[in-house]
Amino acid sequence: MPDRNRSDRNGDAEKNIALLIDADNASPDHLDEVLLVLGELGTINVRRAYGNWAKASLKGWEKLTGLHSIIPMQQFDVAKGKGATDMRLIIDAMDLLYRGNVDGFGIMSSDSDFLPLAQRIREEGLPVYGFGTTKTPPPFRQACTRFFDVAALALDDQDALEQPATSKGQRPVDAELLQVLGAAFKASKRDEEGYASLSEMGQRAKAVSSFAARNYGYTRLSELIKAVPNFEVRSGPDGGLLVKRLR
Repeated sequence: MPDRNRSDRNGDAEKNIALLIDADNASPDHLDEVLLVLGELGTINVRRAYGNWAKASLKGWEKLTGLHSIIPMQQFDVAKGKGATDMRLIIDAMDLLYRGNVDGFGIMSSDSDFLPLAQRIREEGLPVYGFGTTKTPPPFRQACTRFFDVAALALDDQDALEQPATSKGQRPVDAELLQVLGAAFKASKRDEEGYASLSEMGQRAKAVSSFAARNYGYTRLSELIKAVPNFEVRSGPDGGLLVKRLR
């Protein structure tokens, strides 16, 4: 059975993160961004990439496995069109989950087959961080605690190189973003002037969506909310940020 006292075991220690890569369905071009994001969330002690390494299509992963200490997990194609690689990844994830030594999972794939896995891990109270393309089906995105668009992460890093840190490139404010932020604001406690805590808004947004500020080119929610004209931001008496919806 899983260890139900992970928080007691870890105390203030870094969270132990497992990164599981579906190499058949993920590009090695975005690995650096994935490692950067997960490294901010904990220590990536488990690093595995799954696929049939005899395939020419996985050549791009070979050099990176040694460079980033990723264990290549061989899975032969038992039958054409069958997801043997996916099944191997899922089995290993469940083994890690029930050993009780992992505090969170990163799944690098755009495959909706991992939807049940993400749901099962979250039922045990552990976060699941998904990394995929814009073509990733919404059900898998929403099953993740947070889902990151790898293309947006790459653009974010490029902006950081080309622009001053205080002037990061903004992403378009779309209807989905406004809906998530609007719902989070509505669900948050507000003071007599109509301001809500940005911290609470962030928790509300993450509870109902795979929302991540990085998908819009911002490292922090505070940077993103200041760029959305629908909200006003000011400092609170305790130093935290307060947010008020304008329209």
